Amino acid sequence: MRYSGVGGQAVMEGVMMKNQEKYAVAVRKPDQEITIKVSEYKGIIQNKKIRNLPIVRGVLSFIESLYLGMSTLTYSASFFEEEEEGKAPKEKTKKDEKKDAAVMGGTVVFSIVLALAIFFVLPYYLSGIFGRMIESSAILALIEGIIRLVIFIGYIALISLMPDIKRVFMYHGAEHKCINCIEHGMELNVENVRKSSKLHKRCGTSFLLIVMLISIFFFMFIQVDSRVLKLVLRLVLIPVIAGVSYEFIRLAGRYDNWFVNALSQPGLWMQGLTTKEPDDEMIEVGIASVEAVFDWRAWQKEA
Repeated sequence: MRYSGVGGQAVMEGVMMKNQEKYAVAVRKPDQEITIKVSEYKGIIQNKKIRNLPIVRGVLSFIESLYLGMSTLTYSASFFEEEEEGKAPKEKTKKDEKKDAAVMGGTVVFSIVLALAIFFVLPYYLSGIFGRMIESSAILALIEGIIRLVIFIGYIALISLMPDIKRVFMYHGAEHKCINCIEHGMELNVENVRKSSKLHKRCGTSFLLIVMLISIFFFMFIQVDSRVLKLVLRLVLIPVIAGVSYEFIRLAGRYDNWFVNALSQPGLWMQGLTTKEPDDEMIEVGIASVEAVFDWRAWQKEA
């Protein structure tokens, strides 16, 4: 069985698991029933040669993960909106699906623009305050990177205090624990998942933190006088930085040695904020989402 690593995301009262082109969303509905939706997503570009190109595959993976994350989050939230409004779910027409896809695409674009503004444009201009006292571009880039990290960590810490987000982070923990359980050769059941780690080196949180760290080194080498051009170059380089960060996360997930583990440690520390210990009902949802897309028993026999 071909296996490149089952990946997932937490959603509202549920978990999304993806294995190659197949993904499943398992949601614990208000009536406590677990509902599972299995779908296929072939990605923005279907040409396998292009999709497997180093750096390029990281950029595509980031955009596609964001799209799927938004889509599955909207899907899972719909069950609770219907419960509050007292409405039964209605069957969607092709027109409704096209409309949802257009809205989702717009949401993804808006989210990317907002993230760039908060985590890249804002730190760049705030670091300019020190420009009158510091002439070294490299030191200013380091200060900019520190500001970016503070904003990023502060943002995660702040939203983790919200009750709904805390539950999402608990499902995030269930997702990681399920994957760790499988990858450590244990039978996928509640007891084994419960004692598995909630931290994982291939996590999206680690990816985002690596993006923040690698961007510092990239931006240190931008030596131009125009501040506008510096900003433009920073934005242009972001896809490259995302691609390099993806390659690192991919490498970290495939190797287990002291060097890779040391480089992965900051991301694992960051997961202390974005993953929480789940309860058994959340673990059941995670197991349901894994089993909908991945024959873990067959894989463990072949591994």
